[in-house]
Amino acid sequence: MTTALPDQLKIALKEWAVVCDALETGNQIILLRKGGIYEASGEFELENPQFILFPTYLHQNAGMLKPALRDSPKPVTTEPDKIELRTAGAVTNIIQLNDRKQIDAIDDEHVWATPLIDMRFNYKPQNPLYLMIVRAFRLPKPIIVANTPAYAGCKSWVPLDESISLAGLAPALDDAAFEARRNSILHRLSPGA
Repeated sequence: MTTALPDQLKIALKEWAVVCDALETGNQIILLRKGGIYEASGEFELENPQFILFPTYLHQNAGMLKPALRDSPKPVTTEPDKIELRTAGAVTNIIQLNDRKQIDAIDDEHVWATPLIDMRFNYKPQNPLYLMIVRAFRLPKPIIVANTPAYAGCKSWVPLDESISLAGLAPALDDAAFEARRNSILHRLSPGA
């Protein structure tokens, strides 16, 4: 499967740095979100289905990660002055999670520990939780950007000051590996799986 991306992107999705690393290396191909999704024509869509991953550090919580990764995020008290952008993403599927058992069925597909999954389901329970399958692509070389006040705060999307060229991207997983993982996740999330 080939995921088409534009020649450049100027929008970034903020996500914990440890999750950005998992996407970049192909260790994970999913994200969870309660916001940034809207309904149009009876279908759920993402505000920006293609984006640059913008790693965040301040709110990473080692206790919310599986034990093998708890040493990964180093505690910080402020976000760094500069951010290294290394990965672009394209959402291939959006699945509304209706039951906690669905995410349990794909426990081997993510870095999050049970407390984070519980928190995501319990936060604003009137709003649905969505799982996004993301095809990640590594930029040929990292782009360093100043972490300006415009990028600060608890928001999902940040418009970048300058467009990022996507020439020379390399997929985190080749087509066959990504398709196999995607199909496995979709199968395990389906009713009656």
